Amino acid sequence: MQIYTRRGDAGETAVFGARVPKDDPRVEACGTVDEANCFVGDAIARMAERDQERYADMIEVLTEVQQEIFDVGSDFAVVKGKRPYKITMEQVDRLEPLIDQYLSQAMAVKKFILPGGTTISSALHLCRTVVRRAERRAVTLTDHGEINDAARRYLNRLSDLFFALARAANARENREDVQYVRGRDVFRDRSRKEGKAGK
Repeated sequence: MQIYTRRGDAGETAVFGARVPKDDPRVEACGTVDEANCFVGDAIARMAERDQERYADMIEVLTEVQQEIFDVGSDFAVVKGKRPYKITMEQVDRLEPLIDQYLSQAMAVKKFILPGGTTISSALHLCRTVVRRAERRAVTLTDHGEINDAARRYLNRLSDLFFALARAANARENREDVQYVRGRDVFRDRSRKEGKAGK
């Protein structure tokens, strides 16, 4: 298989319906989404190496997320009217109960937490921040043309899911999150089961 075409040597690349400079906001959004997907793959690999059984549910969730992240990038590469979008609000809504599910596995906190703990939790926090950056690139892209709004919303929910997964990953290893002590209380009390998941 030959992967080089030399068509991009002049600093342009193809999107659905046009050729644009490689620093075009549409390409920047697609590239950041691709970067996020790489970090998700790294998180999955860490889970599999640490304990395939303990993290089987997270691996399953994130494997599907990788497929959907690829769809997000594909949607951002579409110039108006060139093909139907792939991400729908159904995928956005699907993430919300997952966020609740994984947050319930960690002790409630009132303050922001510092990224870290286990290597898996740290990897998930990295996913969260890169997805946040991808969302910012998507917002920038809205000023330069039409995008799939559901894909942008998907990234917003996805970053919350990574926060929840990072906290759950620490809880599964009996590692407490470190709260940002200089900050004020920002999270409300939640009526979920207190305690750590001891899987």
